[in-house]
Parts: sequence; C-alpha cells; structure tokens
Amino acid sequence: MSEVIHNINIFWILFCAALVFTMQFGFLCLETGVTETKNTVNVAMKNAASMLVAIIGYWAIGFGLMFGLSVNGWVSFSAPLFDGDVTGFEYAVLLFETMFCGTAASIVSGAVAERMRFWAFLLIAILVAVVFFPLVGHWSWNHQIAGGEGGWLENLGFVDWAGAIVVHSLGGWVALATVIIIGPRIGRFQEGERNPREFTGANLPFAILGVFFWRLYTLQTQS
Repeated sequence: MSEVIHNINIFWILFCAALVFTMQFGFLCLETGVTETKNTVNVAMKNAASMLVAIIGYWAIGFGLMFGLSVNGWVSFSAPLFDGDVTGFEYAVLLFETMFCGTAASIVSGAVAERMRFWAFLLIAILVAVVFFPLVGHWSWNHQIAGGEGGWLENLGFVDWAGAIVVHSLGGWVALATVIIIGPRIGRFQEGERNPREFTGANLPFAILGVFFWRLYTLQTQS
C-alpha cells in the first residue's frame, strides 16, 4: 500500500510540473500579445530561451545547490542528483523545480520586454537558474530531499505557499533590479505633453489566450 501511495505522489508531482509548464505558454502569449509587432519575435525567443537555460543550468548546477547537504542552512556544495543512487521521487522533484526555475526567469522577461538585448537577458536567466533560485529555494525548501534538514528560513518557521516567495517574489525582485538599471522607457513621455505616448499591442486576443494558460497554472497552486 505504501508503494502505491509513493507512486501516486510521484505522479501528482509530474502532473503539477506539466501544469506549471503551461505557464510558459501563458508568458509567451501574454507578452507577445501586448508588445509592438516589431518586437514579438524577440520577446517570444526570450521566453523560449529562459526555459532552455533553466533546464540546462538547474540540472547541471542549481539542483545540487538547492537540495544538497546544507552548510548552516545557507547553501549546499554537494550534488545529490549525481551520487549514483537517484530515486524516482528525486527525478520528479528535479522536473517540478526546473519548471519553477524557468518561471522565475520568465517573470523577468515580461518586465524588460522590448527594452533589453537578447544576450543580456540570457545572462540574467543563467544567474537565476544557477544562483538566485537555487539559493532562495535552499533556504526555504531544502527539507524535501535533504533528509529533513531545512534551510535557515525553514528553521525559523517560514512557509512558502505555492512558490509565492521562492518563485514569484524572486522573479519580481530580479525584474525590479533590472528595470532600475535600464531606466525609464525612452519616448514614453514627451516634454510638454500631458499624456504619455501609447504603445499599441500586437495582438490582444493572443494576450487573452495567455491569461487562460495562466489559469491552468493556478489549478496547481490551489491543489
């Protein structure tokens, strides 16, 4: 009976990972739908690249930092995924967290849409995948794999609900730091004009489709 329950848990994690992945479609549709036509390809490629970087970077480096044996609850320098004794549960958690890692990076893409070169965004996505997300995740979720050992935030009683801090707040703070560096949008406000210049979106129905994809993701958070 315990094995059946264990397999059901693994299936549920994989199912939720698939729901989280739909959020990438939501990001792509929403962002390309509300940006100018000339920038839609650039914005779409940033969304695709953020997930690709997350898959490679988090698998190679981030997962070990996030779920290895903790050093005083702050960070891990081990790589439990490659120790030769990997369980199905660990693989399921890897896939699930990879989807969230890509989400954190994609949040930044929306904030810098139309205002950042592609290579610069790739650098930010790499930092999120191999440094920022694994560190904050280690502080908050390390107990999932590391034998009950928690990060320093966990040990203080911190509980993250559905990635509100580890994923969404992290992506938001990185996005805020990025737009502060970029500065205001040039041409948005014209001297002597009361109202800002309007930037017409490329495809409003496409943006609405992105909202519906986001709704699929909320099913996972509610479960």
